[in-house]
Amino acid sequence: MAGIKSLVKDTAIYGMSTILGKFLNWLLVPMYSYVLAGSSQYGIIANIYAWTALVTVIITYGMETAMFRFINSRKDAEGGANRVYSTTLCSLAVTSILFAACIYGFSGPIATAMNTGATAKMVAMMGVIVAMDAFDSIPFAYLRHTNKALLFSTIKILNVLITIVLNVLFLVKMHKGVEYVFIANLIASACVTLFLVPTILKATPDFNRGLLKEMLAFGLPMMLLGIVGIMNQTMDKILFPMVYPDHIQGMVELGIYSACFKVAMIMMMFTNAFRYAYEPFIFQKYGSKDCKESYSDAMKWYLIASFFIFLAMVFYLDIIQYLLQADYRVGLKVVPLVLISYIFQGIAYNLALWYKVLGKAWWGTVIAGSGFVVSLLLQIFLIPVFSYWACVWASVGCYFVMMIVSYFLGQKYYAINYQLKRIACYSLLTILLYMLGTMLDLGNIWLNWIFRAVLLVAFAAVVVKVEKIKLKK
Repeated sequence: MAGIKSLVKDTAIYGMSTILGKFLNWLLVPMYSYVLAGSSQYGIIANIYAWTALVTVIITYGMETAMFRFINSRKDAEGGANRVYSTTLCSLAVTSILFAACIYGFSGPIATAMNTGATAKMVAMMGVIVAMDAFDSIPFAYLRHTNKALLFSTIKILNVLITIVLNVLFLVKMHKGVEYVFIANLIASACVTLFLVPTILKATPDFNRGLLKEMLAFGLPMMLLGIVGIMNQTMDKILFPMVYPDHIQGMVELGIYSACFKVAMIMMMFTNAFRYAYEPFIFQKYGSKDCKESYSDAMKWYLIASFFIFLAMVFYLDIIQYLLQADYRVGLKVVPLVLISYIFQGIAYNLALWYKVLGKAWWGTVIAGSGFVVSLLLQIFLIPVFSYWACVWASVGCYFVMMIVSYFLGQKYYAINYQLKRIACYSLLTILLYMLGTMLDLGNIWLNWIFRAVLLVAFAAVVVKVEKIKLKK
């Protein structure tokens, strides 16, 4: 239970910083809707950032996860953690510099090939940003390994604050265009690298070529997994302009969809916060007597928190909608399904622990690949007909397939006694409360809000009762 308490504490720290950072960053979305020249301009931003997420995974090539595995397994060996950290850092430094140079040199042809309205300058800047972010992922991972959650979170928040201030300065005060969104991001990423210098300098010169080969053997399959995984998250924003029949209208639809997708960010933030704390946790806990029990408890509590967030979001969507400019609200009906897809994603991530601790990373690629195939086919055939609704259903189908496949494979290779009956009961309770809160209209908006608040309290009360949580008097 002590391990779970530590996981909860770290998740809370990562979560608070992630929620604050993402929320502040989300405030840029309504600002963009007012100052940019239509939703198609926001579509350009969404498309480029989707490509950015994919490329970042590629040029990090699984070394972040590899560092966690080797830094724990070799902590008692000669050189120990420092050798793993130094080797990883050196490797990422070289490849990041080479990548930035290549993208800068070919930014013009790349922008032309994208055919979304992006300029060569935007592409060049994003190349440099991606290179810095890939390199920075290693000192950030080292902070997570050393349980420096507060420092990690502080730097992440500073990054967001700098980005916001520069966006407001450039777009609102100076009335600049969409290109300056990327200039703001470039400056913020450079500041983050500077903030991480003390952590970077903790790596003494101890590069080991043999160790790097072993890490690559573990990390490259994780990269393939990461590519498929990030494609499952961003493929809709990459693919949408390619398959939507009307290119101009497609960018408009993409802008609306991407902005409404952001409304579901709370679930995404919680999932990411949990992931930051959970990945070091599973490796540190692996091999202990109660590790499987701890993994089972982690799954249960993740779902309890996710169900509560889901209910809170859908119950008060009629309030949240005003954060978006009126032209974007037509897409808000997708939010409940987006939240469900995030829950499935979180479950799939929880279930992924078995192939990570057993060193069978290629299974992760197979699992994510199964979801990718489902998502790709649904989007290719349905986007031309159903627009962004196809993207949402593809996301739900993708993570549902991954969740099911991962569970049965995990039970075969590393069986964990998940509390399925209790999870099923919480799921049914959530569905019941959702139906009551969204279908029952008391005829007055204030009464509806109060009634939904009562339902949320009822959910929490059931959890307290069932889990026998002792409340402090």
